[in-house]
Amino acid sequence: MNWLAHCYLSEPSPAFRVGSLLPDILRPHALGHLPADYQAGIARHHRIDRFTDLHPVVLECRLRFPSPLRRYSGVLIDVFFDHILARDWDRYSQTPLHEFTADIYDAFDQCRDDLPTITATRLSRMRENDLLGSYANLSGITFALKRLAARLSRPFDLAASTGMLEKQYEAFRSDFQLFFPELISHVRPGSPG
Repeated sequence: MNWLAHCYLSEPSPAFRVGSLLPDILRPHALGHLPADYQAGIARHHRIDRFTDLHPVVLECRLRFPSPLRRYSGVLIDVFFDHILARDWDRYSQTPLHEFTADIYDAFDQCRDDLPTITATRLSRMRENDLLGSYANLSGITFALKRLAARLSRPFDLAASTGMLEKQYEAFRSDFQLFFPELISHVRPGSPG
């Protein structure tokens, strides 16, 4: 899952929320010195990723991608599923998406002093671009995929995959609707899902 889902599945404390994003921003050796509240969010992030990567629905979904996209299918599914979560937000939360993302962005400010400067700057850019809220639009995920592609060791146009999402939208949405309640139950036992 990508950042919106990690935030959705986090606990409401600012440090936990920020911690749930940090494994995608910092290298593992830079995570160990953070306080326990951050560590809980970091651990939740890894738990979500392990469950997602091994889930049969996600494994089947990966097969939908032709070569050479299949190599990046894990990243693409994460972003596509965040898009679907944002589009169907009212189905999963009583808090409007813009209010939820505002709370997440406020957590960035509350945690700024605990984080390396480069990380705080990256989180500020996420806020400035409303990256989490922008996932609701195809242009937002196209922007996110362009940013991800810029960090790849070999150039590859990940953003071109949005056409595939549009063509197979209902199939991806169906996969998400099967998978996400199981992820919620895995992370939050006893939750409706």
